[in-house]
Amino acid sequence: MADAIAEQTAKLQLDGVTGEMVSKNELKRRLQKRAKKAAAISSRDATPTSMPKQTLAGQAVADGKVPASNESVDQDAMFGRGFLAEVYKLRPSKEVTTRFPPEPNGYLHLGHAKAIAINFGFARYHGGKTILRFDDTNPDVEKEEYFVAIEETIRWLGFVPSKITYASDYFQRMYDLAEELIKKEKAYVCHCDEAATKLQRGGEDGSTPRYRCEHADQDVETNLVKFRGMRDGEYAPQTAWLRMKQDMDNPNPQMWDIAAYRIPKNQQPHFRTGTKWRIYPTYDFAHCLCDSFEGVTHSLCTTEFTMSRESYEWLNKLLVEFQPMQREYGRLNLKGTIMSKRDIRSLIESKVVRGWDDPRLYTLGAIRRRGIPPGALLSFIAELGVTTANAFVEIKRFEQSIRRYLERTVPRLMLVLDPVPVVIEDADEQDLDIPLFPKDPRKMGSRRLKLTKRVYIERTDFREVDSEDYFRLAPGKTVGLLHMPYPIKAVSFTKDETTGAVTEIQAAYNKEGEKPKTYIQWVPEGSPGAEVRVYTALFKSDQPASAPGGFMNDIHPQSQTVWPNALIEPGFDEVRRRAPWPEAEGEKSGEVGPEGVRFQGMRVGYFALDSDSTDDKIVLNRIVPLKEDPGKSS
Repeated sequence: MADAIAEQTAKLQLDGVTGEMVSKNELKRRLQKRAKKAAAISSRDATPTSMPKQTLAGQAVADGKVPASNESVDQDAMFGRGFLAEVYKLRPSKEVTTRFPPEPNGYLHLGHAKAIAINFGFARYHGGKTILRFDDTNPDVEKEEYFVAIEETIRWLGFVPSKITYASDYFQRMYDLAEELIKKEKAYVCHCDEAATKLQRGGEDGSTPRYRCEHADQDVETNLVKFRGMRDGEYAPQTAWLRMKQDMDNPNPQMWDIAAYRIPKNQQPHFRTGTKWRIYPTYDFAHCLCDSFEGVTHSLCTTEFTMSRESYEWLNKLLVEFQPMQREYGRLNLKGTIMSKRDIRSLIESKVVRGWDDPRLYTLGAIRRRGIPPGALLSFIAELGVTTANAFVEIKRFEQSIRRYLERTVPRLMLVLDPVPVVIEDADEQDLDIPLFPKDPRKMGSRRLKLTKRVYIERTDFREVDSEDYFRLAPGKTVGLLHMPYPIKAVSFTKDETTGAVTEIQAAYNKEGEKPKTYIQWVPEGSPGAEVRVYTALFKSDQPASAPGGFMNDIHPQSQTVWPNALIEPGFDEVRRRAPWPEAEGEKSGEVGPEGVRFQGMRVGYFALDSDSTDDKIVLNRIVPLKEDPGKSS
């Protein structure tokens, strides 16, 4: 009996429009009917212009191929062909060394995941190593919690740095090189303010001739005295800065005597060096030199640094022997959300979201808490590929990729969001052995589920008044219950006289009738309760930052729905015990957080255990729906 039930359930397929589990033939009939209707509409509205197929990034491609749900993505393919393969050919190396150089001034977001995947993956593919180097050159905005979170996130993604370094490791060495640059007459101390500097660079619109200020004419000794004065605290913040003496006639703004050292405004003690230093190198000065110090062969960064490549190479050639190669790839941008630290902080302070890891955000902490597996994130990045073009991806494309990954990697359980009891009059209590992955019963094993006379179904799966286009439970109507030995027929129901809500449904097995067209999920009596949080888009538009009145006026008022009285089948305990699902490099048994407890709630969506859960309370986050929501989802 149990094998027959499992086989029957495995053959059921999801109707992506209605959310119902139906037989293969029934789904085929429905799809044909919808196809005819769509063809009629298409014929009526047809235009002579055909649209190109779209990639996940929303850009035209030749074949438009998207991986099927049962296909895994080769995450190394992007290193063996295309842009990154050409980058390696420019500088073949037996000891490839890359680096990931985050600024510890906030939490990483989805765009950083691409940078991590590229830098660590490129080195791994070529048998090399990747250094995690914190660019800790601005103590006014740096905090210890950011250092810790960044390192933890990288390890969660499955990458282990060959070593962890800090720009501050080289502060003395960089200071000495700054003095050497002055002695080469390639740097000077300037006292110009922002307005004066802008005029020197061509004015507001760049229409006036560029020129150097009088400070550029100071002799070497004067510049050395002033620079040492900056170091020793003789100048107030923002009254003096060291500028590189480059080429004001060059069309590249990164060569217009950019800053090398400055005095931070707030003079906060440095996380590692305390109050030893009063001046700090800029990114443009420190980054290229640290790359050279650490033997970085391939300095891979986003295209916003394309113009910086010239100043990068200019400075290194003047001061150091080892010359890294910088190359730039396109950024990953997600439509329908915001990534700015300042804007996210505003959302938190306004209590629109709970914190940096609120599952409606796209910080990597939020993505992790929502339950998206690290492997799914890396698979998504691999699907997009790497070119020099910036990718602007819709949230629904992102969710499609995550859904495909989860489809083949997590177990199935039954979850009821808004339960209503059904008493099956002639049911015999029995234990059912149900596969966790019905399509391949051996893949994930099984769990035991007790069939009780009283079960609970979704309130929306019952109607008091039947109709021809309704295929679930109604008085006198039969519906299949997933994994049950027989379908059931509703006999009667009772209601609350005050509210009018259905309080109980009486039913009986229909052992002789036709095979039901639809199957619904259920949970037995005694199933544990759960609070389920279902998220949709936080913003109404694809470009919240450009919305009239700003992004705060674009907030979706119902971006979170909480089901406080949901029921999850007892098989959840087995899934929880065996987490993480799936087991990946960044998540292994004994090292995983609650978000590693992932499963498909059949007919409902994909879910993960939230960090608000306790021993006495289950809190679940919906990762993604089973199908694309009618509206924009998040």
